[in-house]
Amino acid sequence: MKKRKFGLVLSSVLAASAILGACGAKDEEKPAKENENASSGESNKEKAFSVAMVTDVGGVDDKSFNQSAWEGVQAYGKENDLKKGEGFDYLQSKTDADYETNLNSLIRRNFDLVYGIGFMMADAVEAVASDNPEKHFALIDAEVKADNVVNVLFKEQEGAFLAGVAAAKMSKSGKIGFVGGVDIPVINRFEAGFVEGAKAVNPKIEIKSKYTGAFDKADLGKITANSMYSSGVDVIFHAAGATGNGVFSEAKERKKKDPNANVWVIGVDADQYAEGKIDDKTNVTLTSMLKGVNTAVVDISNKAKNGEFPGGKTLTYGLAEDGVKLADSRGAIPADVQAVIDEYKEKIAKGEIKVPEKVKK
Repeated sequence: MKKRKFGLVLSSVLAASAILGACGAKDEEKPAKENENASSGESNKEKAFSVAMVTDVGGVDDKSFNQSAWEGVQAYGKENDLKKGEGFDYLQSKTDADYETNLNSLIRRNFDLVYGIGFMMADAVEAVASDNPEKHFALIDAEVKADNVVNVLFKEQEGAFLAGVAAAKMSKSGKIGFVGGVDIPVINRFEAGFVEGAKAVNPKIEIKSKYTGAFDKADLGKITANSMYSSGVDVIFHAAGATGNGVFSEAKERKKKDPNANVWVIGVDADQYAEGKIDDKTNVTLTSMLKGVNTAVVDISNKAKNGEFPGGKTLTYGLAEDGVKLADSRGAIPADVQAVIDEYKEKIAKGEIKVPEKVKK
């Protein structure tokens, strides 16, 4: 009888253990499936198309070329609800030795499209693009031959022609100046257009040109501007990046000392009206030659995101494409002078005037 009772108890214990074991197994299986589903969900989530850029030595806050490019990257990020550092970003180059290092850093961070800003970055972009054929790059203001690089150029000479017209028409001394950064083809185009436009409306105009050899030396810009203004120049067009900030500093100092002085600066790349402000009533910025780097960056980024990356091609933006133009002068340029500028703008856009890329000797 005792043996029978013991057998019944043992059977009950074993049955209970089996039931508990089965429940435990089911409970253990449940998280595993949940983890599997979560993993599957993550893999199905599409990664946002990301873009980033490397500045040249002028820096991202040069109030000119690099800043315009960064504004384009930020605009793309905002349009696509991206976060800085993840969906879009930039790295600043202090010297040309930083170019390849910065480009490679952005590649390691897995950005989908990386911009090299400026002519001086051509060699670095070519080298890094060659080492990373599966990655996409965009080079502003220069050309390299690679299927994974799109080259972006502008007809700076066309916009600069209009700046030359404005300078010559607004000059009272008959002397105007051009301050360039580094002596390279893109800056040569600025100078050529400026000279051609000025001479178109005043063949006797005297034009002084000086290359400072740098895009990041405001002190050199100030010294050069001082020399030009002291020689009688009353309008200076700069194409010198952050070096041009020194041109504005010199012009403002002179205007403060003599409010009646006819001292003007024509800005470059971005609207530099704020750079010429002295007070609410006084500003030395005549106008600025706008270069649509920001527009081009947004355009190319969207093309790449949509699977239409124009690798191996060179895209060129001029007056006809609204890639270059003059900024609103806020009344500094009178209506009769503006009418002359608009007339030349139309002729250039229609191809009736071909602006040279180099100064005629």
